[in-house]
Parts: sequence; structure tokens; C-alpha cells
Amino acid sequence: MAGTLDAVFKAYDIRGTVPDQLDAELAHRVGAAFARFAGSPTVLVARDMRPSGEALVAAFEDGVTGAGADVVDLGMASTDLLYFAAGSLDAPGAMFTASHNPAQYNGIKLCLSGARPVGVDSGLLDIKAAVADGAPAPAAHPGSVSHRDVLDDYAAHVRSFLGTAPTKPLRVVADTANGMGGLVVPRVFADLPFELEVLYGELDGTFPNHPADPIQPENLRDLQRRVIDVSADIGLAFDGDADRVFLVDERAEPVSGSLTTAMVAASMLDRYGPGPVIHNLICSKAVPEVIREHGGSPVRTRVGHSFIKATMAETGAVFGGEHSGHYYFRDNYRADSGLIASMVVLGMLCASGEPLSSLRAPFDRYADSGEINTTVDDPAAVIEKVAAAFAGADQDRLDGLTVDLGDWWFNLRPSNTEPLLRLNLEARDRAACESHVAEVLALIRS
Repeated sequence: MAGTLDAVFKAYDIRGTVPDQLDAELAHRVGAAFARFAGSPTVLVARDMRPSGEALVAAFEDGVTGAGADVVDLGMASTDLLYFAAGSLDAPGAMFTASHNPAQYNGIKLCLSGARPVGVDSGLLDIKAAVADGAPAPAAHPGSVSHRDVLDDYAAHVRSFLGTAPTKPLRVVADTANGMGGLVVPRVFADLPFELEVLYGELDGTFPNHPADPIQPENLRDLQRRVIDVSADIGLAFDGDADRVFLVDERAEPVSGSLTTAMVAASMLDRYGPGPVIHNLICSKAVPEVIREHGGSPVRTRVGHSFIKATMAETGAVFGGEHSGHYYFRDNYRADSGLIASMVVLGMLCASGEPLSSLRAPFDRYADSGEINTTVDDPAAVIEKVAAAFAGADQDRLDGLTVDLGDWWFNLRPSNTEPLLRLNLEARDRAACESHVAEVLALIRS
């Protein structure tokens, strides 16, 4: 069995390099452990387009069937399609993907029936312990493997979030980065009156054109150029497993995940009425402001899908958003979907008749740094050093270190999947933002 379990079991998924950290034997053990943990007669399995996925899925499915459960193999899919299937078919599921990570990575995102999350606080540690204990005796009656295609049902479900405003022939460019968006995006748009162009729609887990990580500005450049070239109304940039999206307006200006969260929150509150809305702690201060302005109650939480989904279940929130481009919907089994968020924004464009640059303006209130990653030898020590430097400011440790100095604030937290410290900073204007970024980075990197 490859690697150490501590290296691959993260806060809310399993992820590592193949085959030195994650191999077929480990996948087999996880399959057996998950089948027993879930206690369901059926487990759904899907994968993204990474070359290592097929062998890992086969081993995982052997583990599941050996534990006595049946497998329904959904084939290649986006992560939000797997969550939709887990909700609509009321069965636990496993999605083989490493999201935005490079080609040598793969991983497993697990959920229970109804798309309920499996993370460190909701079963992932139990599964890890069972894997560590080794393979138990096989079930007396092994399960079987069948195949099912739910893509059309998923596409219809996503389209249902478009809203009731008459649609207009908007021009849309989607950069799917050779990821699973190349499969699901055209199917969702097939019955809509929008003009869709897909960049890098070929499914290729080696990512030959650019990394499938749209939070990095350099990975938006091809989309930005194409939006200008064809006078598109909006650009959509998806990550590798197509559960995240970042927007580009008609002027090729990126729309941050926080700004998209604020816009979608406003739309969902206007549609469904007052109630709680979730945002993670690195979202812009504009997000809770907008939530309150539209009659909602902002609820702040940690970063990560398992934490967001659990909080949504506790509060009954209609929507939740993260700065990283994850958007969660109560009526999507509280699961995240970049395509559903895209539908909501397209519905707003149709209803308003305004270009996206105008639609976004009331929500665009502060200057942010984006996510700045730094590799350091001892992340915990660096965080403490930064905390000491700002000892007089308001601080909390909900997730990493958040420091609020009134006119500006920042969060510094270790990555759950990579050896990095992530800095997100926001200030009143661009000059102040850049100045304070330099100030904090000097502390981090000194």
C-alpha cells in the first residue's frame, strides 16, 4: 500500500500523487472501508478524466463489492454530477478526482446518501482507521457492478436554476481546461438559447493547455482573450472536476469568487425570501453586507465543502458560497455546483438586461489580493510569528489566522491539500491592498 495514510487523508477528501501516495491497493482498502462505513446496499462511483482514474476506480469497486455492496458506475462525470446522483438516487458515492491539482495527483471525494458530506468531522477518520486496520474477511455474498448514465437528468436539474426571466441569446465562452466541464457543460447548455463556445473541451487529464485551476489569474488569460475576440457576454472558467467556476465579464475582467457569492446570494434571497446564507471566512466583507441588505442572515464558517454542507444542514440555509469558487444550494442537496451558479448569474443577466460589468458593480466594494500561496518550512511557526506581529488587532482561529484591522483584514491558513500557506487580504482600495499585502508577505517570507 502506497504512502502513509496521514499524507493522503485530508480535511475533507483523500488526495495524493499516484502511485507513490495513492495506488490500487489503497483504493481497494478505501472501497471496502467506505462500503462498511456507509452501510448502504449500493455505492455510486464516478471519475474524472485523469489517466490514473480507471485503475483506481476498478480497485475501489473491487473493495466495495468484496464488502458485499453493489456498485453503480456512473462513468466519467463532474463532481457535482456525482453529488446530484447521490441526492436523487439516495445512495452514497465516491468521486475519483484531484480537482485542480496537476496530472500526477488523484483523489477520492466521498459522500453519503443525499450527498451528505464525509470529512474529518463526519466519518473520514473512521474510514482512515478502518483502512489502517487492514482488509477484513470478504463478505459471504459479494456485490455486483452495473452502469448508469444520469447526465441528462443532471443537466435538466442544473437548468432548473436559471430562473423565470425570459432568456436572451447571450454569447457564452466556457474554458473547461480539458477537464470534466468538456462533458457536462455542452449537455447543460444544449437546450438553452445561449450561444456557447467551449475552449479546451477535449477530456485530457494531462492538461495540455493550462492547469485546471481557475483561481490563478494566469489560467484565465485564454478565456479573457476569447471573450474580447468574440464579444461574449460572459466567460466561465471551470476547474478539473468542474464543480468550481470563475466568471469573466464582457470586458474580460475577472469576477472573484466572493463577488459571485454576493451576487448569487442576492438572487437566491430575492427568489426564496429571508433566511440564513453561509459564507466562508475568506469571503469579502461585501458578502455579509449584501446578505443583510437582501434580508438574509450571514453565517460565517470554515473553508471546505464538508464544513459548509454541515452548516447548511444545521441552519437550513438556501445558499452558501466560498471565495474559492464553490457555490452550494439547498435545492441541490446542499451540494456545490459551478454550473448551477452559472445558471443563476445568467438568469440575473437575462432579468436585468444589463451587461455583467454593470450588474457586478453594486457588489464590488473592496480590493482583494486573491489567494497568494507561499511554501514555508514550518507553516504553524510562521502563523504564530504573524499573529504576534499583529497582537493588538482583532484575531480569531476559526480556520488558520484571521486578523481584522478595520479598514483591512487578512486570513492566513495552511492548505489542506498542498504544502503551502495561503494568504487572502482585503482593503478599501487597490493601493492599500497592495501595500498591506507587501507588509504581510514580508513577515511570512522573512
